Amino acid sequence: MSDETENKALLPAGLHDLLPPRAEQEASAIADILKVFRASGYEQVKPPLVEFESTLAGNGANGGGSLAGQMFRLMDPVSQRMMAVRADITLQVARIAGSRLADAPRPMRLSYAGQILRVRGNQLRPERQFAQVGVELIGPDSVAADVEVIVLAAEGLNAAGITEPTIDINSPALVAHILSGIDLDDDAVNDLRASLDRKDLGATEEILRRAGTAFSENAKALCAMIECVGPAEDVVQELMAIELPADARSEVIRLADVVSGVRAALPRLSLTLDPVEYRGFEYQTGVSFTVFAEGVRGELARGGRYITDSGEPATGVSLYMDSVMRALPDAESVSRLYLPSDTPVAVAKSWRAEGWITVAGLHDVPDSEAEARRLGCSHYLDADKPVATRDTDS
Repeated sequence: MSDETENKALLPAGLHDLLPPRAEQEASAIADILKVFRASGYEQVKPPLVEFESTLAGNGANGGGSLAGQMFRLMDPVSQRMMAVRADITLQVARIAGSRLADAPRPMRLSYAGQILRVRGNQLRPERQFAQVGVELIGPDSVAADVEVIVLAAEGLNAAGITEPTIDINSPALVAHILSGIDLDDDAVNDLRASLDRKDLGATEEILRRAGTAFSENAKALCAMIECVGPAEDVVQELMAIELPADARSEVIRLADVVSGVRAALPRLSLTLDPVEYRGFEYQTGVSFTVFAEGVRGELARGGRYITDSGEPATGVSLYMDSVMRALPDAESVSRLYLPSDTPVAVAKSWRAEGWITVAGLHDVPDSEAEARRLGCSHYLDADKPVATRDTDS
């Protein structure tokens, strides 16, 4: 396509422009979320958009995976090392904690906000670039830390305007502990993970049967867990009734304690539990969670426990602003005051001090009201008083 015929408004798949008033609405929501985090002692950091890819991939510890397949890569002409555009900010914050802030006291509470870019979207989230806002709680390996982060996620979303989120808790480590006692090759484990994510009991049983492990206690436990999905307190009781290896049993007890702690903090929160979910938790290593809103495509947030590259336990949550924005109503109209071109600067400043958004005329016009309507203003200044334009109610 030649430069003369190219559509300059065309963007790559998964990328889009955010226009007024939604761009301002998103910025305001991010500010409100960060204010909640700050009030709970989380200090903001700002990592770079691009850095060496080894930091951004994840270490795959304790059953966790890697984000390597989601990163755009490029060669750094200065160092001659491979760099990547971040697909997630969590690991960058962990890097900061383990290097620049290695000597800071623990527990360390950090927050962040920034854009991320991914190689591909999916059916629920075709967007490849969006804003991510979150917190990381680094140092403690405790139920209290897990509870704090889940509660903060809900409170941050409440501050942005989402009053009834649903939080779905899980633990990738639970399935990892069970799989460690089943003799499976890597391909079988990958197939099994996929069948568990689909809640496909038949496929799971077939994979275990082909591996000759279908009748082991661990295999039976895995199959029993597939149908344990629903209200968190009910699922905890179902898991307690399943014969599990010791490590898996300990993880169930921790899940029960986390559910109890969150329920005590937020009694009305919708809380579910899915013990075999793994998709999207590539580097989580313990109690993890996803946040949804009824009728909204894609998850609003995802978080959980992981191990940093420096070996520290940590937990955190990332809020995805593309989904958060889909859960919010359209932005409310605001009062905008048109100021004729001869309005003194001091007068304009005084109206802004009273809370008005002012739009200054840059040249004389015969009809200030018509100009105000043309520029999307609800009012115009006439004889030193705001007057509503005729097509507004106030």
